[in-house]
Amino acid sequence: MAVIGVEQLKKNIKLKIDGQPHTVTDFQFTKPGKGQAVYRCKLKNLVSGNSFDRSWRSGDNVEKADLSTRKLIFSYMEDNAYVFMDPDTYDQVMLSKDVVGDNQHYLIDDGEVEVLFFEESAIDVQLPNFVIKPIHQSDPGVKGDTANNVTKPAYTDTGLELHVPIFINEGDMVKIDTRNGEYVERVNVKK
Repeated sequence: MAVIGVEQLKKNIKLKIDGQPHTVTDFQFTKPGKGQAVYRCKLKNLVSGNSFDRSWRSGDNVEKADLSTRKLIFSYMEDNAYVFMDPDTYDQVMLSKDVVGDNQHYLIDDGEVEVLFFEESAIDVQLPNFVIKPIHQSDPGVKGDTANNVTKPAYTDTGLELHVPIFINEGDMVKIDTRNGEYVERVNVKK
């Protein structure tokens, strides 16, 4: 357990408050004419995502959160859990649907992800910026729909809905931006 003085607070520093990990999203220092300096922070709970404000006076101490990141490889889904493998130790790590969340749509067999741990408990899965997935279902493009930027809905093998250009067909491999869920380009994958 590392304790730091509030004078060391800055944006993006991770703190443990009420037993939960938080990150400082905004930081403000004020020194009134009389009295102690005040450190005002906007905090975001890394588990629930809730945000709130908190102030500390000069001389207060706060506890740093014990966070670590591990690279894991997605193996398979079992019941209501996702099974990952540590490529260094070959240990299996099971993560619940709550931890994986909407990232489940971007998981690829044998695909690498970074998992954020708080005191040995996984709290978040961080994906690469782009993944390549097959289009599982898409209606054929309508002949004559040749205006610019015409798209149609399509679904990947994990049920992710995205809008793709009309020339994309079922079975095509597409590159998807995991930050916004948007189609980037069609990809030729050699088999």
